[in-house]
Amino acid sequence: MATQPNRPSDGNGSGRDSSSAPPPRGPARGPGRGPRIEKAKDVRGTLLRLFRYLGAFKWALAIVLVLVVLSSLLSLAGPVIMGRAIDDHVIHADLPGLWRMSLGMLGVYLGATLADIGVGVILARISQRAMQALRRDLFEHLQTLSLRFFDRQPHGELMSRLTNDIDAVNQVLAQQIPQLLSSVLTLVGIVVMMFALNVWLALASMIVLPAMTAFVGFIGKRTRGGFRQLQEQLGTLNGELEETYSGQRVIVAFGQQGSTFEKFQRANEAVRDTGIRAMSYALLVPPLMGVFSNANIAVLIGLGGWMALRGLATVGTIATFITYSRRFAGPLRQLGNLYNQVQSAIAGAERVFQVLDEQPEIEDGPDAIPLEAIEGHVVFDHADFAYVPGVQVLHDVCLEAMPGETIALVGPTGAGKTTVVNLLTRFYDLDGGAIRIDGHDIRDVRKADLRRRLGIVLQDNFLFADTVMENIRYGRLDASDEEVIAAAQLANADQFVLRLPQGYQTVLTERGANLSQGQRQLLAIARAILADPAILILDEATSSVDTRTEVHIQEALLKLMEGRTSFVIAHRLSTIREADQVLVINEGRLIERGTHEELLALGGFYHNLYMSQFRNQAVPETVG
Repeated sequence: MATQPNRPSDGNGSGRDSSSAPPPRGPARGPGRGPRIEKAKDVRGTLLRLFRYLGAFKWALAIVLVLVVLSSLLSLAGPVIMGRAIDDHVIHADLPGLWRMSLGMLGVYLGATLADIGVGVILARISQRAMQALRRDLFEHLQTLSLRFFDRQPHGELMSRLTNDIDAVNQVLAQQIPQLLSSVLTLVGIVVMMFALNVWLALASMIVLPAMTAFVGFIGKRTRGGFRQLQEQLGTLNGELEETYSGQRVIVAFGQQGSTFEKFQRANEAVRDTGIRAMSYALLVPPLMGVFSNANIAVLIGLGGWMALRGLATVGTIATFITYSRRFAGPLRQLGNLYNQVQSAIAGAERVFQVLDEQPEIEDGPDAIPLEAIEGHVVFDHADFAYVPGVQVLHDVCLEAMPGETIALVGPTGAGKTTVVNLLTRFYDLDGGAIRIDGHDIRDVRKADLRRRLGIVLQDNFLFADTVMENIRYGRLDASDEEVIAAAQLANADQFVLRLPQGYQTVLTERGANLSQGQRQLLAIARAILADPAILILDEATSSVDTRTEVHIQEALLKLMEGRTSFVIAHRLSTIREADQVLVINEGRLIERGTHEELLALGGFYHNLYMSQFRNQAVPETVG
């Protein structure tokens, strides 16, 4: 299924406020059309940033360079020894001398092989450590980014940057850098050796060099954009896979396997077509470079034979030149192939650095103050907010919650209730006005301190693929096992946990899929109890709990709210009745406020909402 941005749920889990539009996701494309081919924007800058990750391994890289030079020199010595063997020993039938030269060639090539092995081993360690640092920086930076960034980024796309793109970079660092260095050194060494042996034959060998160079440059320009587009479309494909996996229950429930497969096929075909185009250009290099190489050998044989007949060159020299000529095409071909792979790596690195260059929208200011123990006095002072510029979600909201008060937020779906608590937790920053806790503007205090003072139980809580014990302990990581169990008992989760196969040590599957929705909610409540917050936020906290279970946890929730400022969204009627204030929000505006009884007596929006929802019920249960 097409990946959609994560949207904050509001009210009854409907998603973002109905008045807000989803964030822009780039230019629209028709079915099966891929993104426009883009070239690397800053190749030099990307490479410099990439090489900074290798800066910690200067001495190891110096050893690699020495080994590459040694390998190249030994490889270059082989043809010279062969030429000397022909001129000095083969022509004169000197068998002992020929054996000595053969053993010399064997030693030379063995030494080159050992040097290559050393290069591979060292670079494997360097590249893995460098990529570990890059992955660490990317993951750490992702933790600092605001929720607005994740709203507009498909999860699969981000996963692709953490995996596919970094893997492309790793492949080049681990495998292609030594080949690149070796190819360059070999080319330079061959040219030097050729001119040292015979200037005229060397010049003849250079005839096809401009054509080879032009061809490599031509192909490289056309593969760069193709490989960048391929990386992008792989990210899109990963997004399709990730969302399909996450939404499999919905897909099956609505019988949409066919349409889901069609969407996957379109993304898969786009990757295929782009891959074919990119690789088609890349695969032109080997055969055409072979043509250039063979043409060069033909020139050398013709000119070399003519010079040998006139005594201007020896047979061994000609054989050496032919060997060098074949070797000359090899590095050029490798450079052509490496160029394509390097372009793919640069495209991947650019995508990684794009995320690293994202600036968090919500950061602690240089003068941010710590938020110590608080009483829980909360004030919204003319708060305005929009998820998307120009589409207002909250309009001039003013409210005050005294320490220990329970504030109920009710209203129709999409009215802006969850947006209020999203702003209180500073998941987003206000566009206008201020929010104060105990007189401190929340933008002036440390985010970490603010969120430690808040406890949140959402409608759709996330559980990790870990034990029950560790999932509850996530509320306070330094809590003892006894404190975790006590929190679970207070949330009335202890009974069902003890019935699990390994009790508190039972490992949950991803998102707690091996528990019922109600059981997941009980664990989330236990997690909030363990955190012991000064301000409590319950966003549809018991909406997924059946009435019988709700009776069991209601007392625990009321105890949890004692002495704490609590914001309750669309909670059960029993909690609404107990609320010190009921705030009615509609279309982002606070239109009514008062107690449950006062608002019913007022006969306004709250009264109509209450009566329309429960007109046919003997015993009303919920509001909002």
